[in-house]
Amino acid sequence: MSGPSPLDRLLAERRVLVVAGPGGVGKTTVSAAIAAQLARGGASAAVLTIDPARRLADALGLDEIGGAPRRVDPEALRRAGLVEGPGELWAMALDAKQTFDRTVERHAPDDASRQRILANPIYARISEALAGSHEYMAIEALHELAERDEFDFLVLDTPPSQQAADFLTAPTRLLELFQGRGMRLVVRSAGAGGRIAGRGAALMFSLLRRITGVDLLRDLAEFFDAIAVMVDGMAERAAEVRALLADPATGFVLVSSPDPEPAAETAALRRRLDEDGLNYAGAVLNRVALERFADPRSLAAEIAAATPGAEADLAAALQATLERLAAESARHADAVERARAELGGPLVLGPRSATAPVDLEGLARLLGSLRPG
Repeated sequence: MSGPSPLDRLLAERRVLVVAGPGGVGKTTVSAAIAAQLARGGASAAVLTIDPARRLADALGLDEIGGAPRRVDPEALRRAGLVEGPGELWAMALDAKQTFDRTVERHAPDDASRQRILANPIYARISEALAGSHEYMAIEALHELAERDEFDFLVLDTPPSQQAADFLTAPTRLLELFQGRGMRLVVRSAGAGGRIAGRGAALMFSLLRRITGVDLLRDLAEFFDAIAVMVDGMAERAAEVRALLADPATGFVLVSSPDPEPAAETAALRRRLDEDGLNYAGAVLNRVALERFADPRSLAAEIAAATPGAEADLAAALQATLERLAAESARHADAVERARAELGGPLVLGPRSATAPVDLEGLARLLGSLRPG
């Protein structure tokens, strides 16, 4: 594969690419394509993905994508026409629990505090299921890789979420939990003998303790008491993470589709980036009907004339199909115009006909199918 790619316009002067957008629009595939394009230019590029689908590992020729960076076979990249020179492509899956553990190890003031937190049963649950932890840990893992400076480029595939901007506020939301009134109330109430919210709550906790053998209030108090010593360190880290996201070398690539709901969510995220002072690199509008049709009736008539033995109902079905495709193509053309107006900056179009790659050759075909918008 040779020659420039439409993606090049999005990637200029960036070291970190954050790929964001609604769920179900192909963010993970676009993230892999971006990393492959960067590797194609001779760089070492790592894509960090969230809960990767099996087909992504297959597409990269890996048996699995784990919590440590895995290198894609250089010879396989060359055979697929993705890389002609010294470029390297790496992939890593986010392990939120593992990243949370490393955060504790980094910020705990001493070994005793570290062990208290890691051994606490509440921590074991909260580190796996805490609302916002995946968003926070995605950025934390990105920050770790940026600090290690092992790769020329980093590409972060952000978590799918109902609101695509959730990950932007994740560090703040996590800190608010640990610094908030609820934490102080739990710690203070536990120290006062377990009266967390009056007699009814005390009876409930007492009953749970007798049934399960677990002193939930004590475990909660110990967890919040232990993690309180980390709050200052986490606040400092959150500021570093924020600085990385706002750095001019970091760019946000928004991925959407022509459908109204994801398009509206993407436009809102674009405005949010401006409000938060974050750097917009460009957008990929995926699954676009790029075909252009002549008048469907005339085209159907030409086909019917060329096949005089065709049945009338077959000709009618053909015309109906052509009319549907032409109408969809027109809607998508309007969506592209709206994306240009609402998003601005470089726009790349991914064709509707492109399928999710299942091997490196498929990833190469996908890159070759992208068009400037």
